[in-house]
Amino acid sequence: MKVLIVGAGAAGMMASISAAQEGHSVYLFEKNEKPGKKIYITGKGRCNITNDCDVEDLFSNIVTNSKFMYSSIYGFTNKDVIDMFNRLGCKTKVERGQRVFPVSDKSSDVISALQREMKRLKVNIEYNTCVKDVIIKDDVFKAIKVQHNNKFKVVDGDKLIIATGGLSYPSTGSTGDGYEFAKKIGHTIETLSPSLVPFNLKGEEHTLLQGLSLKNIEVSVENNAKILHKDFGEMLFTHFGISGPVILSACPVVLKHIQKFKKKNKEIGDIYINIDLKPALTVEQLDDRLLRDFSKMSNKDFKNSLDELLPKKLIPVIIERSGIDPNKKVSFITKEERKNLVNIIKKLRYTFAGFRGYAEAIITKGGIKVKEINPSTMESKLVKGVYFAGEVIDVDALTGGYNLQVAWSTGYLAGKLY
Repeated sequence: MKVLIVGAGAAGMMASISAAQEGHSVYLFEKNEKPGKKIYITGKGRCNITNDCDVEDLFSNIVTNSKFMYSSIYGFTNKDVIDMFNRLGCKTKVERGQRVFPVSDKSSDVISALQREMKRLKVNIEYNTCVKDVIIKDDVFKAIKVQHNNKFKVVDGDKLIIATGGLSYPSTGSTGDGYEFAKKIGHTIETLSPSLVPFNLKGEEHTLLQGLSLKNIEVSVENNAKILHKDFGEMLFTHFGISGPVILSACPVVLKHIQKFKKKNKEIGDIYINIDLKPALTVEQLDDRLLRDFSKMSNKDFKNSLDELLPKKLIPVIIERSGIDPNKKVSFITKEERKNLVNIIKKLRYTFAGFRGYAEAIITKGGIKVKEINPSTMESKLVKGVYFAGEVIDVDALTGGYNLQVAWSTGYLAGKLY
């Protein structure tokens, strides 16, 4: 069987390996000059390959259409991914949150391992080649039309795997081609939006904190007095708002919540980002801590009394919000003022103003409707011989290696012979 694959990202390369292992003749078409451009920049260039959690826990970290993923994940689990990369010479390690990385901390080693395996399995790769059209006859796949150096040709095949990625990081070649191919052959595309992306904030105060990185904090997202999401870890203030692991993790949940309100044409109201700067301390414990600090510094001005408790850049903001005179001696701070200060430190609140764009998004939310894809094979239910893999499908997950696991699992399944 002649298998044609569009896109040499994680899902496409995995599909090519899986198909070649089945003994197929495999042809992989990539518009860039090399494979894995997006893999190269993931995890800040380190590549969070997968997550070493229990297989069942993978599903609870898939935000959209987790049930659709049962066959593919059990067909090629996170343990299988780890074993594969170790076998291919890319040794792995497990870090905080069970995130799996190459021992070398180089995403290029992940790409090289896949390239070596594709070469060993005699996968044919055509770089700088754009797929322009998918040719269907009587609801059966027949061929693709490709362009290379301004020359066009038609390549026939028995099976087509579309693994073109989404719209995130368009500089890597993710320009939504797969959605257009899918639409042309009759598929429905669920609403597309950037996900795992930083937040814009209302107001200007956050600009004073630009560049400030906070560790060991807890962030909760609140709307209509209901907590939508809570996470512990690191975050970063930027010129536009906030970013960092805990913010990116919150993104899919907030996005899903907003879309739910939009579908019902309901007013959502303000969404708040609450930062607990001292999550290890209860309100009472933090109050006791402040009492001890203030008793040691009784002759100091309030503005000079928080150095041991908070990052220097944050102190003016906390003082401003507290309403306490910065020149007031700490010995004169009232119980009510101290209680208010504790509440601010435990709940530093900002108002959400929207998401950043695709250029900063790790993944695309939305994609080809899963009800139109056979979850046991990844084959289109509308056109025989067309398969889908990776981000082009309407499946997305939290940060921590889960989205790449979706790519590996769907790619592996799409490449199999059924």
